Amino acid sequence: MPAERHLDRLPLRRRLVPAVALLLLAPWAAECSWGGFTLTDTPFVILVLAPMYGGAALLIRETARRVGAGWPTIALFAAAFGVIQAGLVDQSLFNPGFLDDTEFADTQAATEATLVPGLDFSARQAFDYLGNHIALSICAPIVIVESLLHGDRRSRPWLGRPGLTVVTLLYLAGSLLIFSDDEGRKDFLASPAQVGFAVTVAVALIGAGLLIRRRSSRDPAVPAPPVVATVLAAAGAPVPTHDSNIPAAPAPPDDTRPPVVAKGRRAPRPVWPGLLVLVAYAGSNLAPGWAGIAVGLVLAAAAATLLVTWSRRAGWGQRQVLAAGTASMLVAAAYAYAVPTYAPATPAAALAGDIAISIVTLTLIGGAAWRLRRTSSTVHAAAS
Repeated sequence: MPAERHLDRLPLRRRLVPAVALLLLAPWAAECSWGGFTLTDTPFVILVLAPMYGGAALLIRETARRVGAGWPTIALFAAAFGVIQAGLVDQSLFNPGFLDDTEFADTQAATEATLVPGLDFSARQAFDYLGNHIALSICAPIVIVESLLHGDRRSRPWLGRPGLTVVTLLYLAGSLLIFSDDEGRKDFLASPAQVGFAVTVAVALIGAGLLIRRRSSRDPAVPAPPVVATVLAAAGAPVPTHDSNIPAAPAPPDDTRPPVVAKGRRAPRPVWPGLLVLVAYAGSNLAPGWAGIAVGLVLAAAAATLLVTWSRRAGWGQRQVLAAGTASMLVAAAYAYAVPTYAPATPAAALAGDIAISIVTLTLIGGAAWRLRRTSSTVHAAAS
């Protein structure tokens, strides 16, 4: 079993910079990057949701890096966060009227086509909610912030125990704020069976993430899957601990453990992993209902197989990780022009917000890519 990762030895103020960046980027990526709010509403949204989304992203990232785990563990922890968020905090997964007072009220009929008997939640909504929580709320922000750092700082913890304690309290306070607010949970309470289901799935996902880490540390010759969660199966889907059956779209492989590098062909240029994940993420919405879920899973499996193969080749590094990990943000930025905001907005305000999203997204990804090119990062980043 690998030893616990040592804390970044830089001064506290320099270690706090990436932590604060992740704290603020996560809520923007989760709720604003796809066009949910206008430009004028965005600062308030980030401020209010930073404790919950940013706190969760920091806790997941710090826990995984502290124990030497990689992207499979991060993605499964992110899936657990998605279940807790949608199933226990705002309970949007179980509340059939959650979107009734928004511009998405007309989507309810489509979600009822995949209703799960007994638990009364939509498998399609679970697929979308959890997939987007993993891809946008957690993985993409972590990939961007880590890509802006030098080599080994990407795999080192940024916070000590006092910092982790503060972030934990921040996350709990932010979650309690949403749960107790009328606009957060919307006066809905899930049934005991629904709560029990959500708790069981969240615990199983966390356990699977830890099990993957333990398994890969015992057998480093067998890499775990590279996971970018562009699509996640319904909340109750089983979560295997090896790469052939992971129920999420592929994600950027990790750079925290010595890689298993296959001999022969080299890894592709970053554009190809990015394009692969982009197609898988966008393609998950090609069809409605159960057929759409099936299409998404097929695309995810195909993309995962290719990414596993590519990540084991020489030349795979952080640039490929960045491309695969941020492809979902590019798709979300494009979708922003087609989807409405939660609350009614004038065409001018909606367009201004969409343009701002495009600028911020391209700046973040372009800045991270420029940083990697400038530092000539060639550290292999195989799945682990």
